[in-house]
Amino acid sequence: MVDEVLSQNEIDALLSALTSGEMDADELKKDEQEKRVRVYDFKRALRFSKDQIRSIGRIHENYARLLTTFFSAQLRTYVSINVASVDQIPYEEFIRSIPEITVLNVYQLAPLDGRMIMEINPNIAYGLLDRVLGGRGDGINKVDSLTEIETILMSQLFEKASVNLKEAWSSIVSIDPVLEDFEVNPQFLQMISPNETVVVVSLNTMIGETSGMINICIPHIVLEPIIPKLSAHYWMQTAKKERDEAVYEKLSANIQAANVEVKALLGETNISVQDFIHMQSNDIISLNQPIEQPLQLLINDEAKFHVQAGKLKNKISVQILEDIEEGNEQNE
Repeated sequence: MVDEVLSQNEIDALLSALTSGEMDADELKKDEQEKRVRVYDFKRALRFSKDQIRSIGRIHENYARLLTTFFSAQLRTYVSINVASVDQIPYEEFIRSIPEITVLNVYQLAPLDGRMIMEINPNIAYGLLDRVLGGRGDGINKVDSLTEIETILMSQLFEKASVNLKEAWSSIVSIDPVLEDFEVNPQFLQMISPNETVVVVSLNTMIGETSGMINICIPHIVLEPIIPKLSAHYWMQTAKKERDEAVYEKLSANIQAANVEVKALLGETNISVQDFIHMQSNDIISLNQPIEQPLQLLINDEAKFHVQAGKLKNKISVQILEDIEEGNEQNE
């Protein structure tokens, strides 16, 4: 039990009531001695901590970004998807909260047990289908009368999108999502006990000018083996993983073998177009580079070193004097 902290105004009002006799100090003591009981609904068992719910939210924020990119490329239209909420509720409550006729994709998440449900609002579902068939993406609700061809096209679209689900969860566990079933009636999906706790992730979705919700229902049985990995401690540990030395060495070798363009800049100057046109052999052009100052060595057209010109084995060469730190050239 957490003690409540009273404001100064509340303390003054309490003291005033005790002084005036409106409240009895003995009755207050009696109330404190009585046990306080908090109502607990066993049908709504909270089996995930707030920390674990936040981790699931972070995973699906990434999933929402991946889905946005995927659908934008597939449909060639404006798509916006973002996480609206993440809640844990009984499975029965989830089924009651969605439309009687809707689009339900059931995914098997091997090697995890159980199945995940993705419920797509009928307006969004038909907006996707209409856009795939060359329309403007109008969200006309006719999901209850989908033809066999329309059902195949829609299920194929979400089957392709399963790769985004795999990538979003890759930071926690390696899964192989497979679209196992496609339904339009929630009553046919009694996969788990009605009182079983599920995590429901709701995604605000906009396809063109059509808006709606995509709800992802993940039963507790699916997440149970990876619950320890959903804590903030695990995320911090994975962020501090040591680098793979073999990969690092290979990457370094490839970078060292890369070719870059290196050139020494003798100097620059500005001349008029008329002088350039009348230029002849043996004419002398005065550069802005003082002879006593070092030259610049450019690597891929970026000044990196100060150098001194010279000769080495009858070849024109330069000797590196110092690095050019960023911002130095602007101050000179």
